[in-house]
Amino acid sequence: MLTLPPLSLYVHIPWCVQKCPYCDFNSHALKHDIPEQEYIDALLQDLDADLHFAQGRKLHSIFIGGGTPSLLSPEAIGRLLAGVREHLPFENDIEITLEANPGTVEAGRFGGFREAGVNRISIGVQSFQGEKLKRLGRIHDPEQARFAAREAAGVGLNSFNIDLMHGLPEQRLEDALFDLEQALALAPPHLSWYQLTIEPNTPFASRPPALPEDDTLAEIYERGHELLLAHGYRQYEVSAYARPGFEAKHNLNYWRFGDYLGIGCGAHGKITLPLQGRILRTVKVKHPRGYLEPSRPYLDQHWHIAAQDLSLEYFMNRLRLFEPIPKDEFTVLTGQPRERLQAPLAEALRLELLEDSGTHWRVTPLGRRFLNRLLDLFLEE
Repeated sequence: MLTLPPLSLYVHIPWCVQKCPYCDFNSHALKHDIPEQEYIDALLQDLDADLHFAQGRKLHSIFIGGGTPSLLSPEAIGRLLAGVREHLPFENDIEITLEANPGTVEAGRFGGFREAGVNRISIGVQSFQGEKLKRLGRIHDPEQARFAAREAAGVGLNSFNIDLMHGLPEQRLEDALFDLEQALALAPPHLSWYQLTIEPNTPFASRPPALPEDDTLAEIYERGHELLLAHGYRQYEVSAYARPGFEAKHNLNYWRFGDYLGIGCGAHGKITLPLQGRILRTVKVKHPRGYLEPSRPYLDQHWHIAAQDLSLEYFMNRLRLFEPIPKDEFTVLTGQPRERLQAPLAEALRLELLEDSGTHWRVTPLGRRFLNRLLDLFLEE
């Protein structure tokens, strides 16, 4: 029988000052003032419609993403969090993260966000080089990024994260290491360091920039990884590094195949239904205009994950983490017998992509390098 995992909440704020050319998220360039009151009302009504999915659980974490959530006022964020707490109890050590851009006005609000209940801020820096920021369509400059990180460090948050990209257009090894060194000088407890990818239906897809060659990308990763380890960070996920004890609880719940409610424009949710022995996925109405339309349902799509897809769904998440995977967890969280994994696991062990300790599986260093090949084995299952 399926067991209920921890429950998180994802809140989507769909507006940005302008759309970046690499971004394929559900975000919309801001043309007028954000309808804060109306949107917070809608978010809380959306949550109310999903309350039965909580099934008696307290909230483990909240992530307010976008878009640019820091465009909302601290008062609006406070009203949102107070409304969520009225609907669902919080765990005592709940992590509440807000994504923010490093503009001076937004960074100046960090203290207000903390007072509203936010205890972790994730800052979308991407680069500390002005030329690279312009190429990425970012509207902040390097000094604003440094200011935002210093503000986050100084307002009494539990933690903060710096989002940093590598593999940028025409980026050299020394450029990538410079960005990392600038980030490390600001001592974030958590650092997300990921490679730029060209996504379909973005301006970069229609007009691809000149990206570094594969050999350069490999060297950037190897040298950057060494630098992060030397500064006391631990890589706990494919693109995330943290000082011990500062791993993102919300992200860990995602990758451990936990549950999450998704509210807001285009937000996704994943819910375990033990009595039905099934796992449900939900997607909310995508466009703000439709989402805010009176009397329209917030739910746009929903489906149960097919039994034959559960192995891949589980491992697509679980293998992003570099921690050992308890063998009995697969059946507990998917309801599927472990025997279904016999063939792909045997092949993964033969190829030395996984190792078996008796009670756990763990991705090997080779498996980390060829993660897509490892996942393909479960696709073939």
